[in-house]
Order: sequence, then C-alpha cells, then structure tokens
Amino acid sequence: MTKLESLLTRDEVNFFVENGYLGPYAAMPPQEMADIRREIEDQVLTTDGPNPRSRMQSRHMDQAAIYDLATHPAIIDRIAGLLGPDLIVWATNLWLKEPGGAQIPWHQDINFWPLEPPVNISAWIAIDEVTVENACVQIIPGSHRQSLPHTRAEAGMAFNKMADPTTYDANAAVNMELKPGEFFLFSERLLHGSSRNSSQKRRLGISVRVTLPMVHINQDASPLHAGHSAIIARGNDVMGFNRYAGRPE
Repeated sequence: MTKLESLLTRDEVNFFVENGYLGPYAAMPPQEMADIRREIEDQVLTTDGPNPRSRMQSRHMDQAAIYDLATHPAIIDRIAGLLGPDLIVWATNLWLKEPGGAQIPWHQDINFWPLEPPVNISAWIAIDEVTVENACVQIIPGSHRQSLPHTRAEAGMAFNKMADPTTYDANAAVNMELKPGEFFLFSERLLHGSSRNSSQKRRLGISVRVTLPMVHINQDASPLHAGHSAIIARGNDVMGFNRYAGRPE
C-alpha cells in the first residue's frame, strides 16, 4: 500500500493530536484574497442563498468563490494528512462581525452539529485581516481531549449555548490572528470563541467543515436546511450516505 503524500510533517500531525489545532498557514497572499473579498461583498453578502434562515451559510452551493475557498488545495491537502484521502466538505459558514458585534462564547462545535459519528476538522479562513482588536478567534490548546458540558449562554451572546465555565481555564487561550488568505485547522471538540468586536474594523472570515464519507450528515436538519448539498472535496465516496453537488456556475 502506498503511503498518502501529505503537506504535513509527522511533527505537525503530532502537534494536532496533542493540541487540537494547526496553523496559521497561508492559502493565498493578501492581494489575492482582496479580489475574492470584493466578489464576496458584491455577490454573497448582498444576496440570499440556499438556506432561507441565513445568507451566511451553505454559499458553496450557489457561489463559485465560496466553493473554491472551501476546496482550496492548501486546506484540503493538509486535512488529508490528518483524516485520509477521501474528504467531504459538509458545511460552510461566513462569520461577519461588524463593529459592536456580539461575543461568541466558549464552545465545542460538536454540540451543535448533525453528524454521526462526530468526526470533523474545520478550517477558519480570514477574508479580512483578523486581530485581537477586531475579535479574532481564540482557542484553548488541548481542550479537545474531553467533551465538556454546555449550559445556556449569557444574555447578549451570539450563541444560545456555551461551555460550562467551571470546566476550563480561559487563561490558557491563544489568539489566532490571521492575515487575509491565512487559515488554521481545528478539531470538532476544541474549545474556541471570540470576544465582542470593540473596534471600528469589520471582521469577516469563513469556516469550512470537513468530514469523511462514512459519516452520516442529517442534511435537512438544523443548522443545515432542506435541500442541503455537500462537496466531495478529495477522493471518492463509496458509501453513498450523503447528497452532493458540483461547483456552481
């Protein structure tokens, strides 16, 4: 059997296993992302998409710019070094935090997702420059090693559930500052969140969720939507559990 060629070294794989994240890496230089940003501003943020509840979700189904970001080789080939050669992009979500935008509480993503079994690696890609000032994502390395109880979130937060604050140490947090075109990878159980945007700078990024063909995706259930389609991003699906669509025109 031929070993899968990977963009990751063994040390990087070990780091992910130990800490639950990797990066930042550059998918493209900032000037290339600037052109994509203009297209997203003109064609995505101003139009309705396939999810009737949110313009920000599942735009890989109707916008080629989002599809291309979600399947970028710099991202997918690194995830292949962790999950293997057959990969599905099952969700995309734009994260727009305008000045004054609400805090996203500490949470583990798997508490919100319709996956069985719950296998996932996410990429968070910066479209704008992302800094502490405009509320970059924060992570707690190693927090993926256990599933934490979640409780009702505090008033005014962006989510309705948050990790029980008695179960982790937020002083261990790392700020994931990113230049446009950079991204980081993280586990479905890694604790992460972001503060209120107290600056005058918008923060726009996109998350790309990647899983395996053997995972059942409840594609018609929240937070997805009726008619949702995934992407075969790499390799093949010999299982046939999930729906797929190709690159939009």
